[in-house]
Amino acid sequence: MIDYQKTKAWQSGDVIHNYTEKDSILYALGLGIGSDPLDESQLRFVYEKNLVTLPTMAAVIASPGSWMRDRKELGIDFLKLVHGEQCVTVHKVLPSAGSLIGRSRVVRIVDKGEGKGAVLHVEKNLYDAKTDEHVATAEQVLFLRGDGGFSQNGGGDEPAAAAPPTPEGSPDIRVELPTRADAALLYRLSGDTNPLHIDPAVASKAGFARPILHGLATYGVACHGIVKAFCDYDPSRITSIRARLTSPVYPGETIVLECWKVGVNEIAFRGRLKERDVIALANGRATLSAA
Repeated sequence: MIDYQKTKAWQSGDVIHNYTEKDSILYALGLGIGSDPLDESQLRFVYEKNLVTLPTMAAVIASPGSWMRDRKELGIDFLKLVHGEQCVTVHKVLPSAGSLIGRSRVVRIVDKGEGKGAVLHVEKNLYDAKTDEHVATAEQVLFLRGDGGFSQNGGGDEPAAAAPPTPEGSPDIRVELPTRADAALLYRLSGDTNPLHIDPAVASKAGFARPILHGLATYGVACHGIVKAFCDYDPSRITSIRARLTSPVYPGETIVLECWKVGVNEIAFRGRLKERDVIALANGRATLSAA
């Protein structure tokens, strides 16, 4: 059973991540950007000339690693962990190459009850290694299916505020975003080498027909769609982006991003899989700076 006090007190310390333009390009390729090599708007993400990055790359930089699996004393059942939500808030444009320091900590643990699991919120703040400027904040929400009921031993936090619901009615804009058949093979090179995303035998044991795409890749694809549809391919206009990961995507499927304008600079969205009519992303919200 999860130890609330020890888990709530966990902090990563400084995680230094040096990355190059090649890493930024590889991240973009893993999201399918550059699939049309004659599209100059997409080339900005995969070509060293005037290279830019998507803000969602902040979610994979300076990761604290598999600390929940390695710290046995915390009592987290790592095999029953599911990535539930992701948010990135941008404080300064993410550079295409540089050195960043990540400082991660647990900010919330919610007990859903015995047999119902728990919800863990991990916040990572990224700072420029040279200037200590605050570059981005990434929040990861994890569903711990095997860890409910811990509050009977003391501890437990109140749930976070519920995400705004998806608007009623037809979306204002739909953006079709095909994923590559080899997307997971490329995306795993950005840091997540879980065999679930490449080994058919592991995927089958987990109950999937074949290896699935990383949830953070689906999240990044959605950011690409927002930048394409609303920002004229200027990623610096994204100030925050959040979404709930509701269903796995198989590489090669098409994510249809359904978007609603809910404010002057706010977009609500969800991601629907074209081939299976399944919602892969829900409760999406992106905020933009003025054009």
